[in-house]
Amino acid sequence: MHWFNNSKLFDLAKQGQRLPHIALVIPLAFIFSILSQFGIVPVVIIMGVFYGFTGSGISTPNNLSALTAGFWMAAQLISGFILTYIILWAWLRFIEKRPFWTLGYEIKNAVKQYARGFIFGMLMFVGAVTILGAFRSVSFESGDPNQQGVAAIGGVILVLIGWMIQGGAEEVLIRGWVLPVIGARYKAWLGLLISSLIFAILHGLNPNLSGIALINLALFGIFAGLYAMREGSMWGISALHSVWNWVQGNFFGFEVSGLQAQGGTLINLMETGDDWLTGGAFGPEGGVAVTVVLIIGILIVLFWKEKHQENITQ
Repeated sequence: MHWFNNSKLFDLAKQGQRLPHIALVIPLAFIFSILSQFGIVPVVIIMGVFYGFTGSGISTPNNLSALTAGFWMAAQLISGFILTYIILWAWLRFIEKRPFWTLGYEIKNAVKQYARGFIFGMLMFVGAVTILGAFRSVSFESGDPNQQGVAAIGGVILVLIGWMIQGGAEEVLIRGWVLPVIGARYKAWLGLLISSLIFAILHGLNPNLSGIALINLALFGIFAGLYAMREGSMWGISALHSVWNWVQGNFFGFEVSGLQAQGGTLINLMETGDDWLTGGAFGPEGGVAVTVVLIIGILIVLFWKEKHQENITQ
């Protein structure tokens, strides 16, 4: 696995004048993530002006159309994560002295890599739902007809734009910056390990978190890190992460890491089996069905024969 220690992501990280010390990278990853969340404040204020505030938050009506709910969901996702890109751009420009694209966003093969990641992400989550179906642990759920099926298409598409920003932001911070900087300065395995742990910890305050969910978050971090390292680019894993969340929340109607996705759902499913398998209130990411899919994904990235890999770093 020559690509593991010699990923193009490491070469790109070395294009700056300096590689930050690990003791600086780890706390900055959390600081950058927290600062980015303040971007959502203006959207929350605007929503409050429209719908009013209550003691527990915004008094959003329950009868919003899927399109309107999708607009607000997309606005929250975009505003809550767009600052990640800006903060990283400023850090790279003024501290590391390298361009933003060196985080793994070269133009060559970008469309192909993004499309491939998009397809892989859909197939992976469909695989998890298939496992749940095989164990009769998922069924159709009745709901507001204005929030599901054909009536929800507009909202679902709008939310996808938000997920693209959100998924890409998490990836560019963790797999585009943390992993390559630590991997290039120290060891590849250390960059992969630290970045995966940071990713899991950043989701540690999500509601209904379980032990299996925490393990799956770390496993996703390992899978995503290996995918990005092997491809030598961030386009594919950014797409995979985004579509994973979108398919989970707005295609099948599950919770996304313990959070309810707004904007409607094309197919409204609910978990009916044991929580250890389905994930329960956390969503499928908290169950063993997703654990199996992630382990299979890791094995495929590690051992898929090179001759079958198109545009993969050798």
